[in-house]
Amino acid sequence: MDQGDVYENGLKIRRAVLGDAHVDRSLDKINRFNSEFQDLITRYAWGEIWARPGLPRHTRSLLTLAMMVALNRSEEFKMHVRAAFNNGVTRDEIKEVLLQTAIYCGLPAANAAFHAAAEVFAELDKNGSTAP
Repeated sequence: MDQGDVYENGLKIRRAVLGDAHVDRSLDKINRFNSEFQDLITRYAWGEIWARPGLPRHTRSLLTLAMMVALNRSEEFKMHVRAAFNNGVTRDEIKEVLLQTAIYCGLPAANAAFHAAAEVFAELDKNGSTAP
């Protein structure tokens, strides 16, 4: 696959996982300073890694949530909580991931993640989402 095909496939996967609205907001903000970074994200994160057949997207979502907790990346964590539902992840599975992170990443990190996830769940419930 050439780089253009990798980009297009990555964009397709990025939209499927994160949703059109999120991706459109990111693409609308492209400028001379960040255009290469957006290209990098789309090609490598989405077109190479998320496109690999070795793990289903459901599993990749769970792993990503745990890594965002470990790295204390709350905004990315919230984004990936929303995205996880597009990959069939349930609230109970997110809870289990967060309980696991309490042991391996620390209680403060898991506590912050539980609060952040609750914010996302409340937002989804308020908007009438059918997220599991």
